[in-house]
Amino acid sequence: MLSVLVAHSYFLRFDQKQWQRAKPYPPLATLQVASTLRRAGHAVAVFDAMLADDVGEFAVQLEAANPQLTVFYEDTFNFLSKMCLGKMRQAACQMIARARGAGSRVIVAGPDATDAPEAYLAAGAEVVLIGEGLATLGILIDRLSADPRADCGTLVGGLSGVASRAAASVTIAKGGTLLPVREQPAFPAWDLIDIERYRQIWLQAHGYFSLNMAASRGCSFRCNWCAKPTWGNHYLQREAESVAREMAYLKAAFNPDHIWFADDVFGFRVDWVRKFAAAVQSGKCSIPITIQTRADLLSAAMAQALKAANCREVWIGAESGSQRILDSMNKGTTVEEIALARIRLRNEGIRVGFFIQLGYLDEQLDDILATRALIDSTRPDDIGVSVSYPLPGTQFYELVKSQLQAKTHWHESSDLEMMFRGTYNTEFYRAIRDLLHSQVTGAADENATRSLRHRWDVLISGERHYRNAPAGPQTLARAAVNEA
Repeated sequence: MLSVLVAHSYFLRFDQKQWQRAKPYPPLATLQVASTLRRAGHAVAVFDAMLADDVGEFAVQLEAANPQLTVFYEDTFNFLSKMCLGKMRQAACQMIARARGAGSRVIVAGPDATDAPEAYLAAGAEVVLIGEGLATLGILIDRLSADPRADCGTLVGGLSGVASRAAASVTIAKGGTLLPVREQPAFPAWDLIDIERYRQIWLQAHGYFSLNMAASRGCSFRCNWCAKPTWGNHYLQREAESVAREMAYLKAAFNPDHIWFADDVFGFRVDWVRKFAAAVQSGKCSIPITIQTRADLLSAAMAQALKAANCREVWIGAESGSQRILDSMNKGTTVEEIALARIRLRNEGIRVGFFIQLGYLDEQLDDILATRALIDSTRPDDIGVSVSYPLPGTQFYELVKSQLQAKTHWHESSDLEMMFRGTYNTEFYRAIRDLLHSQVTGAADENATRSLRHRWDVLISGERHYRNAPAGPQTLARAAVNEA
């Protein structure tokens, strides 16, 4: 048996936009790992960075726990962890150094560690898991249990899906396997974190309490800007009855008012959603839920099934109102499907949010105005606006990597900073973001409408001042190949 401290490095306080938003969720994947290790007989504690003040709190818990092993397993269900924010990498490296300094062995897993294992190994990690890493982690734990003093070379010997300094330099053995569907991680170790702190923040800021769940892992669609360092293009779905049992547990243990499903694509098939709805209804454990999915999956039957499952809100990756941009992204959806999905959900009384992405390659003013027109005609209840964000491993990243400067990641989620040479500069896209939000959330009276129209007119009339110089011929040629 090993003494293990399981941790993650997403500090809500380091991301001011999210701290002010005050909608924290426990780290699902981190807690699943903790639960799995505990069921295997190990003595497990969890450091939850989400509500911690700073890295100093980790140092205090590290000293108290004095673990033989520290596992940094980032919450791969948290889209902010997938963004690999710079402040969180810095925090992770500081924590790794402290753990090694305290004599603990260190294993790291997460999207950013998969993309840039060298940074984490340099901080003191012995092994970085490439991808999901759960099956490999099990093997490493077994080896450490048999010999806690085993050197790094012995630990990783013959394993794929790991990066280490077992040799004189960094060695990356790619590959590794995903945990099979029927061997999904155990229910999260909810009891190892302070749920009541989450409850108080939610109640104080919003008047209700929300917890999170995940019914699946991954996404099989192939949008060319979407990074998938953890699950690749796999979509691994749990049994509907298992998800309902977890919801029943949460309702009995913590009585949340709402559940956020962190799946990239919730449900996927109508028959699965119907089974889930039937299971929660028969178990009398239904809780209002919010999900995210794709427009092309939202048939009338799916909207009805979601209603039966007590779905109150759906977020759709609309991205753009320009079909040319959607096709360039390899999104696989149409503007008509987005509008139709909105209608079908509204008919069932389900709120709708659109994720909007500005600044994709060769997006022009007409494309942005098409997005404005989509929002104006469909009237979503809410929107989330970002700009195209190049992450390693994506086709989009390959198209723009020659333009990337020293800053390759946002420091916080509020940066909304262009990191490649798009059509317009960052200031322009931030202005567009504000206008789109005003279009959705602003007052509907005549004066407000007139004011918003004037703001649009002013920005459009001066748009040439925000334009970047045209990209070089090589970049344009690559973009043309991508669109072909």
